[in-house]
Amino acid sequence: GTGSNILSALQDLFWLSKSKVEKQLQIISVLQWVLTFLVMGIACTLILMYILCTDCWAIAALYLAWLVFDWNTPKKGGRRSQWVRNWAIWRYFRDYFPIRLVKTHNLLTTRNYIFGYHPHGIMGLGAFCNFSTEATGVSQKFPGIRPYLATLAGNFRMPILRDYLMSGGICPVNRDSIDYILSKNGSGNAIVIVVGGAAESLNCTPGKNSVTLRNRKGFVRLALRHGADLVPVYSFGENEVYKQVIFEEGSWGRWVQKKFQKHIGFAPCIFHGRGLFSSNTWGLLPYSKPITTVVGEPITIPKIDNPSQKEVDFYHSIYVDSLIKLFDKYKSKFGLPETEVLEVN
Repeated sequence: GTGSNILSALQDLFWLSKSKVEKQLQIISVLQWVLTFLVMGIACTLILMYILCTDCWAIAALYLAWLVFDWNTPKKGGRRSQWVRNWAIWRYFRDYFPIRLVKTHNLLTTRNYIFGYHPHGIMGLGAFCNFSTEATGVSQKFPGIRPYLATLAGNFRMPILRDYLMSGGICPVNRDSIDYILSKNGSGNAIVIVVGGAAESLNCTPGKNSVTLRNRKGFVRLALRHGADLVPVYSFGENEVYKQVIFEEGSWGRWVQKKFQKHIGFAPCIFHGRGLFSSNTWGLLPYSKPITTVVGEPITIPKIDNPSQKEVDFYHSIYVDSLIKLFDKYKSKFGLPETEVLEVN
């Protein structure tokens, strides 16, 4: 009677509290990553400069000496940490959206791979969660495959941030780094390249499925030079988590963005998500929309030391067709209408 009712009410209160705690942990986990993405590099640089001007200058000097000694490590596969990749915080990060990784085909450990990740979105949240952490079980889904998420080389010039990124298996997206991983690091490596890059991020907006790919062929040339198989990857929902102000071609805003992209390597976007305490206010937190990353079928690529433009164009066209087929096959399963078409720019 009354006793059982009280017990039931207490149990409901307990589970409600647990649910709220988990939700707050999810928000904290995502917030720390957003702040890492936006300000960690600059903040750590300023802190290091400040310490050099204090009585603790020796600590900063020792780190700078280590930085000089360790400068080329990011170009040689980095220094990944399974401990960091398995932090519990990444599971809360995953559950906030939630983020899922879908495997469609097995990958041979005797081959190397270049994953083309699409679309970029504002921050590439799906790419980070799936390939730089173990939150979605990438090592279990693809046993024997070591993923390396490639990002701007400038991030690895930032103190502390560079070490944090390397611990997750993130590497610079430059030729030296990719050449090393695909030629001097054995087999079973998978370089994840967000092919559209900064240019693609300028056009990402909820409800739009478009990729910047038509003239992006450098990753195909790299695959041919190393005989690394190409794997199309599409993240449904990546464009849904932030809202962005889109500047039209020819406008002053787009001119500024392109200048930044050309000279610095990234394009500043004017975007917003939800607030920290309410989903009805604006803020830096992404909206909790599902992101589902589908890893497609590998395309076997021959090893050609000096591929011709014709050969690059041929395999690039195969890749584009494979990406479109992947999108068409899974779009209805993840909330898109059958009439939705992937726009390839």
